[in-house]
Amino acid sequence: MTDHVRYSRQILFAPIGEKGQRKLQQARIAIVGMGALGSALANHMVRAGVGFVRLIDRDFVEPSNLQRQMLYDESDAREGLPKAVAAERKLRAINSGVRLEAHVTDLTWQNAESLLSDVDLILDGTDNFSVRFLINDVSVKHGIPWIYGGAVSSRGMVFTIRPGITPCLRCLFPNPPAPGTTETCDTAGVIGPIIHIVAAHQAVEALKLLVRDEQALDTRLRHFECWYNHDTAMEVSQNRKPDCPTCGQGIWEFLDPADKEPQAVSLCGRDTVQISPSAPQPMDLEQLAKRLAPLGRVEKNRFLLRADIDPYRLVIFPDGRILVQGTQDPSMARSVVAKYIGA
Repeated sequence: MTDHVRYSRQILFAPIGEKGQRKLQQARIAIVGMGALGSALANHMVRAGVGFVRLIDRDFVEPSNLQRQMLYDESDAREGLPKAVAAERKLRAINSGVRLEAHVTDLTWQNAESLLSDVDLILDGTDNFSVRFLINDVSVKHGIPWIYGGAVSSRGMVFTIRPGITPCLRCLFPNPPAPGTTETCDTAGVIGPIIHIVAAHQAVEALKLLVRDEQALDTRLRHFECWYNHDTAMEVSQNRKPDCPTCGQGIWEFLDPADKEPQAVSLCGRDTVQISPSAPQPMDLEQLAKRLAPLGRVEKNRFLLRADIDPYRLVIFPDGRILVQGTQDPSMARSVVAKYIGA
């Protein structure tokens, strides 16, 4: 199949045309989070022919994802595949001409610049503000635009951030909300259509940026409520703050946090604590599986190990990251890991 045939309908769209299609095929993007928004975004970008797409996600496919995360199927959930890996497999079959790069990892201050600073655009498919503020630091520091998107329940928001031109995320939201104070898909639920409304707006803004049609870009913060049919748009292009710590003062609080100790973070609404080492600590999953097998059911693939040790489930990744399911108490999670895995 020739590129001209594959992209013929997109090339016929005048704002893209053949010149724009070449720009798309030369473009490099990163998608952070391969859940509902991220998988929809990746689908759009790969089908549109964006030349290089980096997929970043820390999680694995579970049955509850299948209602809205359109790239995945029951076999992915049965295998417990990392979302980045499952997405890469599906997307490669959709468009073999796109270079895909999957990273099964948590985006942290240690790896954010290496994963995000060499692309033309960053797309937000995450589900938490801490990671978004980290993306914002990289974006402003390296002059890379990014497109914020969020969805929960039947509501969603979209905003395109262009360093030096628009307000950055911290101009609009000075600090991340405290954990547990905002709704999540795991606490308030979510319906599939709002995902695609938000992802569609993110994707079209991405295409505008990548073909360099800046005049067509939306400068507003968009809010959608699809169940009760309420849409609003706030003009925020003049809301850049000279005293903004990030874009005004060049302080990278999230890229260079004061606390660099290993983190134990409760994942809101999931009855799960994630424990992340301060630096990658390679784990021998084969040996660990043998050691944990007498304690309960153990399942392993080359991407992760799951061990059911009543009343907890441990999900262990090769880089040393561990999810402790069955508690929201970080102290308890640390104790469980120390007991069964070691310090």
